Amino acid sequence: MRLGKAKKSPDEMTFLEHLEDLRKRLFYSALVLIGGFFPCWAFRETFFDILARPVMKYFPPGTKFSYLTLTAPFMMYLKISFLASLFISAPFIFLQIWYFVAPGLYQKEKKYVVPFVLMTTFFFALGVAFGYFVVYPFACRFFISIGKDFQAVLTPDQYLGFSVKVLLGIALVFELPTLIFFLAKMGLVTARWMIRNFKYAVLAVFIIAAVITPTPDPVTQSIVAIPMLVLYGLGIVIALVVGRGKEKARRAETERAG
Repeated sequence: MRLGKAKKSPDEMTFLEHLEDLRKRLFYSALVLIGGFFPCWAFRETFFDILARPVMKYFPPGTKFSYLTLTAPFMMYLKISFLASLFISAPFIFLQIWYFVAPGLYQKEKKYVVPFVLMTTFFFALGVAFGYFVVYPFACRFFISIGKDFQAVLTPDQYLGFSVKVLLGIALVFELPTLIFFLAKMGLVTARWMIRNFKYAVLAVFIIAAVITPTPDPVTQSIVAIPMLVLYGLGIVIALVVGRGKEKARRAETERAG
């Protein structure tokens, strides 16, 4: 890694110092996550109602979830409160990620802390919204239509696990433009390299879509894969702009030196 000017670089830090820094970031993130849990617990029923809307609208009015163990409702509310706290705490967690990687950046690159937090938060929220309003209702309708000849017995723990996989999986995938921006800033990827490897990106996108989508049909996978390809295209544009900016700065520095 490259050397920073204000702090020890990762090359100068010992393995134990790396672990200590990681422990500190994880501790701060966990502290905020736990702190956000208690307010979210107060609204646990509201959060679950919101999460259940995409599937409940396909059932007759008055349909309720069923539970098979005595502790299932409590554990479900516990998990959904932590999930809501995670969404609320996301900007702070992204900030801690930045602080962990910042020592490996040049001093001038550390000023991107605000764009990093804003971009990661924006695309994370965009991914959650896309999963909730587009992918999730389609998946629920698909599964319910397949099982229309049977009596549905929905358990809250299974439904929550299903929801987390879809929403968090898509939210993390939507961080691709942010990742490309900083990789381009560090000179690890270029727009030309991304265009040259586009065919491999298409293959990777459909594999990821098959993993995170809850239904095996190609239609649902395409609903996820197409926005991912759009994000990859946006990443190419971002890498192109970053590359031109770096080239312009390099020419200006050469002219000043001359």
